[in-house]
This record gives sequence, C-alpha cells and structure tokens, in this order.
Amino acid sequence: MPPQAREQVLASLSRTELAALEHEWSFWARPDQRAPVGDWDVWLILAGRGWGKTKTGGEWVREEHVKPDSGGRTAILAPTQGDIYKTILEGDSGLMRIFPQHQQPKFNSKTNTIRFHNGAIANCFSAEEPDRMRGPQYGRAWCDELAAYRYVEAWDQLRFGLRIGKRPKACVTTTPRPTKIIRDLLADPGTRVTRGSTFDNKSNLAASFLSVILKKYEGTRLGRQELFAEVLGDTPGALWTLDGLDADRVKVIPPLSKIVVAIDPSATDSEDSDEAGIVVVGLGEDGHGYVLEDRSGRMSPTGWATVAIELYEKWHANFIVAEVNQGGDMVGTIIANTAKTLRQAGKIKQHVAFTTVHASQGKRARAEPVSALYEQHKMHHVGVLAALESQMTTWDAATGKKSPDRIDALVYAAWATCLAAEVASYDFSIDLPSGL
Repeated sequence: MPPQAREQVLASLSRTELAALEHEWSFWARPDQRAPVGDWDVWLILAGRGWGKTKTGGEWVREEHVKPDSGGRTAILAPTQGDIYKTILEGDSGLMRIFPQHQQPKFNSKTNTIRFHNGAIANCFSAEEPDRMRGPQYGRAWCDELAAYRYVEAWDQLRFGLRIGKRPKACVTTTPRPTKIIRDLLADPGTRVTRGSTFDNKSNLAASFLSVILKKYEGTRLGRQELFAEVLGDTPGALWTLDGLDADRVKVIPPLSKIVVAIDPSATDSEDSDEAGIVVVGLGEDGHGYVLEDRSGRMSPTGWATVAIELYEKWHANFIVAEVNQGGDMVGTIIANTAKTLRQAGKIKQHVAFTTVHASQGKRARAEPVSALYEQHKMHHVGVLAALESQMTTWDAATGKKSPDRIDALVYAAWATCLAAEVASYDFSIDLPSGL
C-alpha cells in the first residue's frame, strides 16, 4: 500500500486486532515464504544467509500442526543439540517467539519435546545422533540446515518415520551445498523447490552486515553459495571435490596412534576479520588420517586458545600445533596463559603440549601434499564437516585468493600426523612440543 493508505488502515484497527496482526504470518510473509500449493513430499528451501529460512520453517510448523491430516506429531531436526536451543527454540525467529503469548508452546528439556497449545507434539532431534530417531513416527517434519548435517543417516531415519497422516510432508530449510542429499532432493519429483538470496530480505538486515559480506564475498564462489544460494559444481582449480570427500567419508574411527589439534590463529575478532582455523586430525593405526572435528570460527585470541585446549583435553591429543608466521611468540604466550587459567579453574587436568609451525611455502604448495593423501584415499572425514568442506571445495588454489583458514589448520594437522616423516625434507618446520 502507499504509506498514507497503510497508515489509515492501521489507525482503524483496535489494539486487539493489531496484536493479532503481529502474529499473522500470511500477512507478513513474502510470496516465496508461503508453502507450495498442491501435493508434494518435501518443500526444499535453498536460500542464502539471512533470507528468513528459520522464520519460514517455524511458521510452517506453526501452521501445519493444527491441520487434521498432520497426525498431530512433528519431528524437528537440527544439526546439533545446541542448534535446537539457540536457533529452533530461542532464536530471533524461533518457535518460542513466533506464537502469540496466550499460545506459547512448552518445551521439556529432558525429553526434547515441544507441546503446543492444542495438544499437538513436536520432538526435537540432533543430527549428530541419528539412531535416536529410530521408532517414532510423524506426519510432519522440519529439517533445518540439512546440507550441514554431520551424519546423513539422520535424514534417512527421519524419512523412515515420516509415515502418518494423509500426506506426510517435510520442510527443509538450508543454505545449499552440492551434497548427494541435496542433489537427490532436487531430482525427486515429489520435491518443490524455493530459491532465494540474502538480499531478498535486505529490509530486515543491518546495513553494516550487508556491506561487510558484500565486501568480503561478492564475486567469490563461496559468496555465490552462501549469499545467492547457488548449488555449485566442482570449482576449477580446487584441490578437493565433494565426490572425493564423500567416497572416503567414515562414521567409525579406528584406533589412533597420534592426535593433533592445529590452529591457524587470527589476531582479531571483528566483523571483517578472518576466522581462526581449528581442526583436529588423528593418525590411525592403519596409517590413514582421520579428520575428527572442525571448530573454526571468528573469535578473539583467548577464544581460539580456549577452544583448542578444550579439544586437546576432549580428544586426549598429543599436542597442539599453531602457525606463528604472523603472531610469533604471542601465539605461544596466549596458549600458555590460557592453559594456566583453565587449569587453575579446574577446567583442564593436564598440562598442554604445544608446538609451532613455520610455513614459508605458499598455501598451495603446503596444501598439495595433503590433497595427494586424499587422492590416495588415505584421508577420511568423520561424518560431514560442512564449513570445512565448503572451503576445501570452493577455494581456487590456482589463484590463492581468500585466506583459507580452515584449510590451513587442516594442512598443519595433516603434516603433523600423516606427513610427519616428510617435514624435515620439506620447507616447512615443526618445533618439538613443549609442556605448558
């Protein structure tokens, strides 16, 4: 409406009507946020960061759980248990925020169950524990960030349980990656697809956010994926492909003879700073490398040191290795001081073995021997490590643009485990660990 006409309509509404309008999704939703009409099995929403995927998924659940053919029970699947709380339930667009006050759902944290005002129930699951989904059955399902699930079996188990009501349906909200699950859904005739970019929702996003992400990602393949929701094929010049990673992916870890936590540190944690790369790699008794965890992220120096030490304790690692090309002695000092603080607080029990890596070769030269291990089927990812794999398969090693922080941490960990014997003959040095 024109502004004047809109003001007249709003002025004519009572306080009760205005309060009701606030929670009327059919009024606020953009056309692409409305569920498809007709018969379908999966509504696949492939959209960029900030498009409104969580809001759309939550409102779809709210709308569907009152329908008689829903079976009265919904499954909600998120990448991790933490995502259930911080995104699905308590996020700005979470289920606890989109209902009017008199219809607020109740969440039982012991059973991970949501009970709605009309008696309908939703069970929440973490994709990190797919076996917990065996047995229950549902009429509706909402899967958030499917492309980031560590174990794809979670989706399979959900589909087995989606079997009650007249037409069981699932809404999938995800930033796209060209994984097998996404490719299969796109090819399925029962799938209805909605695509959208970050900029479809720009009126609800901070101008500073849009400015930063455009400056950092516009024109890059990662930007095309994360902002414009393109499902990209293999990157020319990339050292890894998703098909290659999928071929050697595992769920079970063999006995490990060495475990290393590697850090590619960041000096700041501002909006436009690079992430700190933190990756854990183990050397199996079979001589193969196993990428156990990726905890990279944008954080302060004390933050990345704390995460690395927690992973050291969790995995009973042999040592932490950190790149010191830029930070020099500062990196060791930060880790030493952080380890001391955590130990005094009783959060860690052991001393931390720490070493440094001096990388004088270019990023591609450092990464190529590690890429060769993957080509020889000697490196395995334990489950899906979505953010790391996105960087691995979208970084153009030929040009070397955009510092690959997660890749750097992976490379340092692989050199310190699987390629340790070759370090002395390579222009790449790792000091002996020292206890902190």
